[in-house]
Amino acid sequence: MKRLFALFLTFSLLLSGCSYDQERKTGITEIKLSDSKITVDGKEITNDKTQAVYSDKDIVFYLAGQGFTYGEGEEKDEHEQSEADAHTVVHITKPGRYVLSGELSLGQIAVDLGEDAKTDPDAVVTLILNGVDVSCKVAPAIIFYNVYECSSSDEEGATKDVDTSKAGANVIIADGSENNVNGSYVARIYKSYELSEDGTEVVDNKKLHKYDGALYSKMTMNVGGGDKGDGILNINAENEGLNSELHLTINGGVINITSGNDGINTNEDNVSVTTINGGRVNILCDGSTGEGDGIDSNGWLVINGGTVIAQACATSGDAGIDSDKGIYINGGRVIASGNMLDRIAGGEQTYAVFKFSLPQSGSNTYTLKDSLGKTVGVYAPENSFSYLIVAGDELTPGTYTFWQGETQLSSSQGKNMQDRVPQWERPDSQNGDGQGKERPFDFSEDIEIEEIPFGERPQGEKPEFPFGEPPEMSSDLTPPDNKGENMTVRGDTSTDFIIIKGGNQFFNVGPVA
Repeated sequence: MKRLFALFLTFSLLLSGCSYDQERKTGITEIKLSDSKITVDGKEITNDKTQAVYSDKDIVFYLAGQGFTYGEGEEKDEHEQSEADAHTVVHITKPGRYVLSGELSLGQIAVDLGEDAKTDPDAVVTLILNGVDVSCKVAPAIIFYNVYECSSSDEEGATKDVDTSKAGANVIIADGSENNVNGSYVARIYKSYELSEDGTEVVDNKKLHKYDGALYSKMTMNVGGGDKGDGILNINAENEGLNSELHLTINGGVINITSGNDGINTNEDNVSVTTINGGRVNILCDGSTGEGDGIDSNGWLVINGGTVIAQACATSGDAGIDSDKGIYINGGRVIASGNMLDRIAGGEQTYAVFKFSLPQSGSNTYTLKDSLGKTVGVYAPENSFSYLIVAGDELTPGTYTFWQGETQLSSSQGKNMQDRVPQWERPDSQNGDGQGKERPFDFSEDIEIEEIPFGERPQGEKPEFPFGEPPEMSSDLTPPDNKGENMTVRGDTSTDFIIIKGGNQFFNVGPVA
């Protein structure tokens, strides 16, 4: 599994949650996994479905050979029954705290407290990962089906400020542990459908199953670390990595995600909120599906603390951080790269956006230095990219230089930046993807952005003025070359990257000519 390594001075983790030792004092259920024998509190697991924990072979997956009325899956999404039968499913059916350890090479952890759990505030399950390794080749490796849903999916009244503290789905990464979740996905399976008049295609349907992520929750989910925050969760995903159908809050721990598609995704259009309050999140979209944002929220993305390092797919027009309703960076450190820049709506943290004149390969190191030559941040990406977003407490107002290896970089807008990154919104009906997404900065490589000729005047004869000729400016008032003092004309290049408080953008970044 590839690892994303990046430095941004001294990383400090904002942590929350309970450590394994603390949870032990309050009473938990211990599940020890093994391909040969699984134990629950020291006793071998059974297939008795009346128990809080039981095992069987019952796993939801996309069955091969079912025809077009079965679902939306293609051949690549299908699995034979024999492949599914090779998996062991550990079912959790009662509220409580469960510590998972050991290895299950072909299996799944499935949490399902029943349909009534969605409205029951006591239907809360916490999975404490304490050295667990689970791999599933036909579906998510860990999935929450039915637990308490603490929030609403109603678009009316939706907001970026959500409280997920009472969520029914919770994952804690125990201090000092390393955990591996290697998972697949389930393509959309129909619950019901309507056919076209000639009966050759499905024109409408209702969903029965669709689970895109290796670690997946149908309900709002919290992920946290221990008191020390040094527990590690490695997610290796065939499709998407960490998913919630409604909200997702990350409070701590170290989360490394390598994914074929989006690293993190929250699904409910115009409602979902992905909130990062602490911890460290490293995301690498490996390009195996040909697309993938680092973080993709169908509602809002709010970063209040911690460290986020996100690389979008190298070969697609995706972003390191992506949100349909707006990205808010209030604190923490962010390094995000991709080939598209999505909306940054605001927040308290200073950030800079670098648009490179040419796509950048994943073999270089990028260094930001202050006016004294002190290194402020170092970024060593694996994926190629065209846009780089950097945010953090170390990014204070001042003049910086930017380097690619030993080569100094310049920018056509590297001087006298004005205000925040402007936000332009189009009516939903004018958005190219038809989904109502607001993507003001979507500069694909095949789109030419014309330079505005500031400072240039039309050549040739003067135009006629109906009320007489305008007064001529005195020669002693005309600045040389039509430029005022400290004025930067668009198109000029500078090696000074001047950062102001708030949002900053630099275009045409490249080696000094």
